[in-house]
Amino acid sequence: MSWDVLLLRVPDDVTTMHELPDDYSPEPLGRQCDVLAAVTQAIPEVDLSDPTWGDLSGPTWSIELNIGSEDPVDSVMLHIRGSGDDVPAPVFRLAEALRCKALDLAEGDLINPEQTSGRHTFQQFRDRVIGSAR
Repeated sequence: MSWDVLLLRVPDDVTTMHELPDDYSPEPLGRQCDVLAAVTQAIPEVDLSDPTWGDLSGPTWSIELNIGSEDPVDSVMLHIRGSGDDVPAPVFRLAEALRCKALDLAEGDLINPEQTSGRHTFQQFRDRVIGSAR
């Protein structure tokens, strides 16, 4: 189970997904080699030995980066597992490096460093599911 966050380009003035037109098509993040370089520069400890599926580990969490094999890269999906107050920091470092925004798929809306409630919603759900399985 993971908290999933999609990194994608949306116009700077957009603060919520509801502001996008139905036919909106995001601008690509860039060529795969440029996306990989930006990710590595933002977070040097990321493992990109598989350039389509990166891995990043923190003290109490891990993030899988689904970059894909398409060139140019349209978006990057982050599959975040674990918990900790420091887990949003790499998400927003990546978003900044790729000049994009983060879409919280648990909440269905854009998030920023001050607003990551979807992470807590996901963690509460995960804890209930795990607790009921025991």
